[in-house]
Amino acid sequence: MRLRNRPGAMEKLTAHPEYVIQQPETLKGKWRGNFNNDNPVHIEIGTGKGQFIIETAKQNPHVNFVGIELQTSVLLSVLEKQLEEELPNLLLLQADAANLQEYFEEGEVGRIYLNFSDPWPKKRHEKRRLTYKTFLTTYEKVLADDGEIIFKTDNQGLFEYSLVSFSEYGAKLEDVKLDLHHSDVEDNVMTEYEEKFSKKGNRIYRAIIGFEN
Repeated sequence: MRLRNRPGAMEKLTAHPEYVIQQPETLKGKWRGNFNNDNPVHIEIGTGKGQFIIETAKQNPHVNFVGIELQTSVLLSVLEKQLEEELPNLLLLQADAANLQEYFEEGEVGRIYLNFSDPWPKKRHEKRRLTYKTFLTTYEKVLADDGEIIFKTDNQGLFEYSLVSFSEYGAKLEDVKLDLHHSDVEDNVMTEYEEKFSKKGNRIYRAIIGFEN
């Protein structure tokens, strides 16, 4: 999700180290300790304005959440929501998903959410898709043995590409919904994009992926 550049966004993020991690590499292998508990760590890659991760963290107080977003102006929108909610189980990180292994130890993450990622439809941009094989390698390394990825999109092309990418990589397709909002799933938390697209009648796709131990 792209927003216009917000002047002073980085300064505002760094002004709240209680929620926005400044040196994530120092927490590698120590995220639970930083949350002061032994609860599982779940991450969302690409937070959008934060509706999903804020609501998910509220509903799951016994899970530690880390929202990861590359764009500072976008992450600032999440921080503003967090400053209102003051959720003790949510931290934010301005970072590139390609560098996850610099911030998380092998097996440290229990779940990864990929919500409405940029489809990068042009073939020459394939390597930027968050379901490309190099990203899958990174996810597999930071995920626990029983960890999983939950991937949602309204983009049929990206979904089809991703199912092939998961299969070719050797990942396990544990659950696939071709029309999430007309399925038996009851605990779905919507993102801003999801609300917008579903109101237009767009079909929402979801897949849950694991890796062979």
